[in-house]
Amino acid sequence: MKNSKASRLAVAILGLALMAPWFANAQPVDESPSALAMVGDLVIARPLLVVATAAGAAVFLVSLPFTAAGGNMDQAADTLMAGPAEAAFVRCLGCRSSGRRQAVAN
Repeated sequence: MKNSKASRLAVAILGLALMAPWFANAQPVDESPSALAMVGDLVIARPLLVVATAAGAAVFLVSLPFTAAGGNMDQAADTLMAGPAEAAFVRCLGCRSSGRRQAVAN
């Protein structure tokens, strides 16, 4: 039982580490979300996107032998893991587009 939890944690950490290059390519976003949009995003959307990222990673791992044989492993990783992960972790709070929010110059 203990080894199962440790292996799950190791797979999760490895998956996040492999997705780091996708996070670095985020484009700046120019949006001004409202407070209600930020709260809704934090309370509802982000937890669902984290679950979607974990589920996508599980599906990707199951499909890995087939996608590797078919030569479309990158496309499967982008669709199943990187897309939801970018929306969950890189998108600014309350924004609709993925990317980091541009700094406002004073």
